[in-house]
Amino acid sequence: MVTLPGTVSRAAGALRERVPPLTALPLPRGVDERWLHSRWPVRELATPPAGSGLKPVLGDAGPPLVGHMPEMMRFGISFALRRYELYGPVSWTGGFGRRIVALSGPEATQIALVNKDKAFSQEGWKFFIEKFFERGLMLLDFGEHHLHRRIMQEAFTRPRLAGYVGEMGPALRDGVAVWGGGRPRLYWALKQLTLDVATRVFMGMPSGADAARINRAFVSSVRAGTALVRVPVPGGRWSAGLHGRKVLERYFAETLPAKRNSDGDDLFSALCHATTEDGDRFSDTDIVNHMIFLMMAAHDTTTITAAAMAYYLAKYPQWQERAREESLALGDDVLDIAAVEKLETLDLVMKEALRLVAPVPSLARKTVKDTEVLGHYIPAGTLVGVSPTVNHFAPECWTDPFAFDPERFAEPRREDKAHRMAWMPFGGGAHKCIGLHFGSLEVKLLMHELLRAYRWSVPESYTARWDYVSLPVPADGLPVRLTPR
Repeated sequence: MVTLPGTVSRAAGALRERVPPLTALPLPRGVDERWLHSRWPVRELATPPAGSGLKPVLGDAGPPLVGHMPEMMRFGISFALRRYELYGPVSWTGGFGRRIVALSGPEATQIALVNKDKAFSQEGWKFFIEKFFERGLMLLDFGEHHLHRRIMQEAFTRPRLAGYVGEMGPALRDGVAVWGGGRPRLYWALKQLTLDVATRVFMGMPSGADAARINRAFVSSVRAGTALVRVPVPGGRWSAGLHGRKVLERYFAETLPAKRNSDGDDLFSALCHATTEDGDRFSDTDIVNHMIFLMMAAHDTTTITAAAMAYYLAKYPQWQERAREESLALGDDVLDIAAVEKLETLDLVMKEALRLVAPVPSLARKTVKDTEVLGHYIPAGTLVGVSPTVNHFAPECWTDPFAFDPERFAEPRREDKAHRMAWMPFGGGAHKCIGLHFGSLEVKLLMHELLRAYRWSVPESYTARWDYVSLPVPADGLPVRLTPR
């Protein structure tokens, strides 16, 4: 047992008065309130090698087996910032029966994501999602990742993106139009719409019973990754995820021959025909694995981003009106890629929403050899979580970081340039999201259609509560008053 320094970080201390206290939030069912008040023994992760001059990583395990995972899933950014305040940029916590090192703040995350000494591998993701997203691009390492990324890039060229936008525009307009007025749970409406668009644009698959079955399989697979019970107990999330994976494998394998022989505009067809200048192509197995992963990565992050934007535009109606004026000025035609790129206000709002609610709040890694981060010793085989969310609130990078202020991304302020890792909703380094431009275009196009069709609002007293059980979603589904224009 060790003694924790009184002040671990000036930047972390500056957060003290701004981080919402965990005790101010309602506890999820099954979480004992005593956990929030417990003081767990502070211990070293591992003893640094003699003579290395390195410091140990400090942390605490929390409750047996589950560790701090229930608190992390429930309280999200508040929990991450409290840990940063307590331990600084390098610490460890207990979870899933293991010790997990947390790297927070721009400097610590840059070391892991730039990965100059190749000490951090994508093996960390395998612990959480390999059973459901086997050999997706995010799970590959080093040379193999580079090769697969080069091939996949052929599916995300600008001509391809222009074609996807052309497919998405009418689908999004039609989907938004059927909502009508009232008080919908907007998150769930957005999720269904983005799933429908994903099956159409990614797979060339029309809406219907098959699309609904595929969508359910994706949802089950995504939720399974953070299951606390990680065995296939009937009725459990892990079991549902394994079943969902089988459904997806069967569908893509059965459909693949027809896609190989066609020249469609959907992403599935693009991956089937993607070929580098050196003649490298994906095998059938590669395509199945990448399609399952890309569908997950696309629709979930898109839904979360759109929901966060809708929430902040409801809370700050002056920004909603500013964005609407810009959209209406483009006329009634469905937008092409060049027109979407002109939506500057939505671009600012989207970046600020991504800062405040990062769709992927933690990036998993695993050390393949002994290494050090900011003078702290991390042994080989350590599970590591890199935290974009803490960076997004770092006071050394952002002015009044808890405020909604899209202008921080406009010239000449550009606070996102304060550090290479100040703003990183798409990750960073060699594994930066390959679909970031696709996702940004879809979100802006979706919000453009929403602005054209409706005004929406929430009560002044309403504050969204984000549930981090898998990826951040509004716990109440984001109820809004939706009024047709």
